[in-house]
Amino acid sequence: MNMFWLLVSMLFYHGLCISTSNTSVHVSTIPNFVKIGAIFSFNSSIGKVAKVAIEAAIKDVNDDPTILNKTMLKLALQDSKLDNEFLEIVKALRFMENDTVAILGPQRSVMAHIISHIANELRVPILSFAATDPTLNSLQFPYFVRTTQSDLFKMAAVAEIVAYYEWRDVIAIYIDDDHGRNGIAALGDMLAEKRCKISHKAPMKPNLDRDEINNALVKVALMESRIIILHVYDSSGVEVLDAARGLQMMRNGYVWIATDWLSTLLDTDSSLSSSVMDSIQGVLTLRMYTPETNLKKKFVARWSNLTAAGNTDSGLFGLNTYGLYAYDTVWLLAHALDTFLSQGKNITFSNDTGLSHISEGNLCFNALSVFDEGSVLLDNILKVSMSGVTGQVKFTPDGNLIHPSYEVINVIGTGPRTIGYWSNSSGLSVVPPDKLNAQANDSSSIHPSLYGVIWPGQTTQKPRGWELSSNGRQLRVGVPIRDSFHELVSRGEGPDMFGGYCIDVFNAAKDALPYLVPYKFVPFTPVQDLLHKITTGDFDAAVGDITITTDRTKMVDFTQPYIESGLVVVAPVWKLNSSAWAFLRPFTPLMWCVTGISFLLVGAVVWILERRTNDEFRGPPRKQFFTIICFSFSTLVSSHRETIASTLGRLVLLIWLFVVLILNSSYTASLTSILTVEQLSSSVKGIESLISNNDPIGYRRGSFAENYLTVELNIQKNRLVPLNSQNEYEKALRDGPKKGGVAAMVDERAYMDLFLSTRCEFGIVGQEFTKMGWGFAFPRDSPLAIDMSTAILKLSENGDLQRIHNKWLTRSACNSEGAKQDVDRLHLKSFWGLFLLCGSVCFLALLLYLIKMVHQYTRHSDGSSKKSFLSFVKDKEEDADKMQEECKSGAKRRQSEGVSTGRVHEDETSNGSNNRAVYAGYEA
Repeated sequence: MNMFWLLVSMLFYHGLCISTSNTSVHVSTIPNFVKIGAIFSFNSSIGKVAKVAIEAAIKDVNDDPTILNKTMLKLALQDSKLDNEFLEIVKALRFMENDTVAILGPQRSVMAHIISHIANELRVPILSFAATDPTLNSLQFPYFVRTTQSDLFKMAAVAEIVAYYEWRDVIAIYIDDDHGRNGIAALGDMLAEKRCKISHKAPMKPNLDRDEINNALVKVALMESRIIILHVYDSSGVEVLDAARGLQMMRNGYVWIATDWLSTLLDTDSSLSSSVMDSIQGVLTLRMYTPETNLKKKFVARWSNLTAAGNTDSGLFGLNTYGLYAYDTVWLLAHALDTFLSQGKNITFSNDTGLSHISEGNLCFNALSVFDEGSVLLDNILKVSMSGVTGQVKFTPDGNLIHPSYEVINVIGTGPRTIGYWSNSSGLSVVPPDKLNAQANDSSSIHPSLYGVIWPGQTTQKPRGWELSSNGRQLRVGVPIRDSFHELVSRGEGPDMFGGYCIDVFNAAKDALPYLVPYKFVPFTPVQDLLHKITTGDFDAAVGDITITTDRTKMVDFTQPYIESGLVVVAPVWKLNSSAWAFLRPFTPLMWCVTGISFLLVGAVVWILERRTNDEFRGPPRKQFFTIICFSFSTLVSSHRETIASTLGRLVLLIWLFVVLILNSSYTASLTSILTVEQLSSSVKGIESLISNNDPIGYRRGSFAENYLTVELNIQKNRLVPLNSQNEYEKALRDGPKKGGVAAMVDERAYMDLFLSTRCEFGIVGQEFTKMGWGFAFPRDSPLAIDMSTAILKLSENGDLQRIHNKWLTRSACNSEGAKQDVDRLHLKSFWGLFLLCGSVCFLALLLYLIKMVHQYTRHSDGSSKKSFLSFVKDKEEDADKMQEECKSGAKRRQSEGVSTGRVHEDETSNGSNNRAVYAGYEA
């Protein structure tokens, strides 16, 4: 506002003021005509087309009897000079002296900002068909009405094109004024939504010479990004592209995206020189999309006659989209005025009471009059809904036209070629937005698509979007050097000769890139300082055994991890030797006791349930006791011979057999694991046991493990012992805590695998308790990091990454195949206890049987029949009993004289299985 009043003060000098005796109030109930003003440059690409279109629209409105009820529109044109902003402001103020109800224009956003302040004060609506600055909004400037598309949507289309081709960084060249700065600010916001950004901005003065353009372009050429957004005016845009062609910036690899100034120029002037056409080959540009309606076709058909009749100086010129919007702007205002008059409103003006207080001196501010009903007309303008040559004309609640959309154009040959469309609702598509909306209501499922493009350099291959800095400098790649683990990174004899696993992976990935990368290795240590040097620009990358951590990703960008390497615990281990009683190890002593007692209890329960109804569970007490024992333990193999008669007994037996099945299966699996898998033991069980005790813990000096153990796991720092080499690891682990060593080492898996490859007395205990990996480091937002990640994925897919891993990191000294086969075999020493137990039982059974046979033979030999022991053993037990009975009968007959005869009592058991004669007399 201060700028506005300063300009107003400069404007009204002595003699400029006209008589104001009759300007305090102007009233017209039914006006014969309504004054409207228009201010733009008649000689610009937009202005000369707009002039013809506006004049044609005024004539069409005045000739149409259905609108304005015979009230005529009276147009006052002001030709503004684009190179003299002050005069443009003066001409705008002249409209305010002449009872103008609305102003068409201005053309430039810079003037629109200033004149909108005046319009707010005097309540005169400003309808601009060319000012596209997105900061010209209805909140700050309620009387500014944009009747064209905002740069907010234009930049959204540009951002979506950048994202569609998977580019991340762009360079913005723009005019350093409100139009340029605010448009590029909107572009930055839209790119951020697509996870892209403007890596370099190159502002240019509105009126700059060729040398200044060259200097700005040289700086752009030194940048890595090759995606250039050109947001300028048509008067300077061609000059910039011609200078870029002279600097070899229109060759293969570059992408130029011009905003709609270029399409406006091509539509207006179809006879551009060959040198101009050569400078714009391969450029992408935008054009505001207007559907092919009947109104548009009729107006386009009239255009050649309109230009021939209304122009004598510039010759014939084409119709651009700004001319279409200018034509519709007049009709928009006419419809609003028609509604205004039909509401019975009067067009009245009055002096601004605020200006009358500062009318002293020669400055006549009273000449500026306020449109009393300006707010009503503004409201009617925003409520208009009509069909025009640009399609449906209607405003959204925030003051923008509905359905913003653009054509995406590729300049090839002698003219433009449409390769697709962008709309705010459906994004990029090869189908026009109006037809797309008619085909499908759900535009969220539409995939972005564009036709093929011929890029600068006459190539159809999509440019990568960036190149290494063209200043000829090689990439400085830092390599961390360590005193151990030379399999990962090692330094050769030359100053920049390096080898190892990490170096080979980097070289293989670099060779897989579709372009050359000049570089040289530079040794450096430590890793953290090396990454910091990348942020300061001293190094361009870092290659080596660099772990990707959260803190480090805040400084640099990492590639895809090429190896996983989480933290593990390494401690002394020893093998558990197999013993004679290994078969007892699956169960604990308590488990064995509980299992045995359970067998006895189940047998007793079944005996109680069966004894009254089942003869097999009856008999003498000794027989019943052995029946319980045999029945319960025979269920282990389901070989019991007793029949279960009761329902409750069957139920108990069913449940118990299920329990026995589970016990048997678990025992078998556990015993198999114990005897076939190598069993290692250690006093350290994992990271949890290290946290719970106070033993010292070793770690590799310079590793991130120190910070992780102290910060994440809260282990006291005085417990941590830094170690430098593998020999120090080994010595510290051998000595242990009692001799000044460590209880365990905590380091990354890759290092520990190399360490353990030749040291079988140590091993990894517990689980890997972090999930991390190694990657190559690059500066933030470096496109080379993305390409290297893609190359690493290709190496992984084709097997090259595994081959490099096998070359450097595969060590098997402690895990030979022969040793593994030996572990898988079952040794006799693991089972001799079982065999001894079985043999002992067999021997005891034979001994008891022999004692029984000797006892029976002794009883047999007391009779008259004499027989050898071997013959007695050979006889069946029934035959021996029969012979013994006969001998006893003869003896009875010989003793019949004085010896009383006893009777034989035969005791049959309940099951009838044994029928033996017992001689009571003989026993007596």
